[in-house]
Amino acid sequence: MDKYGLIGYPLGHSFSVGFFNEKFSNEGIDACYQNFEISDIRELPEVLASNPELKGLNVTIPYKEQVIDYLDELSPEAKAIGAVNVIRISRKGRKLVLKGYNSDTVGFTKSITPMLENHHHGALILGTGGASKAINYSLKKLGIETLLVSRTPREGIIGYDDVTPELIETFNVIVNCTPLGMYPNVEESPDLPYEAMDNHTLLYDLIYNPDQTTFMKRGQEYGAIVKNGLEMLLLQAFASWDMWHEKG
Repeated sequence: MDKYGLIGYPLGHSFSVGFFNEKFSNEGIDACYQNFEISDIRELPEVLASNPELKGLNVTIPYKEQVIDYLDELSPEAKAIGAVNVIRISRKGRKLVLKGYNSDTVGFTKSITPMLENHHHGALILGTGGASKAINYSLKKLGIETLLVSRTPREGIIGYDDVTPELIETFNVIVNCTPLGMYPNVEESPDLPYEAMDNHTLLYDLIYNPDQTTFMKRGQEYGAIVKNGLEMLLLQAFASWDMWHEKG
């Protein structure tokens, strides 16, 4: 039986294990999917050695960037983004070959494109981790100017105190790539001037649990259009399957 799985830490909130095992059952695929909760990326070789039937992995927080050092190949998108969330595992003779891909960009682009209008010229990206790198890459490919926001501002990255009402008028797409507001800490939200938002503001939250985050609710109070990360997650899962079975 083929095996697929997810590496990350912690994995209590994982969507993938239920999704893929249901897919395998419904489609009569002789495979299983399981979580590999590892507290250090250096545990990855042991996961691979202990599970010789593994054909593919998904990668989540906090290893999307760290895992690259363990891979043999990268897709062009993964190389450009600098983060991986899908690994295809193949064998050439006795050698294990690990190829990294990024399905974040596929899922996000397909999900957000129908919501974009001509007046969405600029986007604020909250957070600077692996997911935000994929979102930044995706928005730039769509021709949208981006600005990264972090709790620790540095060259090319602004702080939350720098997000003024005037800035939100220009950068009126705001994508939350941080875990702020994720279950169980559902009352948390990024510190932004929500009162400056209106029906020209688009708030996109990568979080899908809860289905409406405080970030979304606070923007909606002022008329903002909001969307959570569930559709992106489903699109990523479909893309993962295609990447695991890519030839070559």
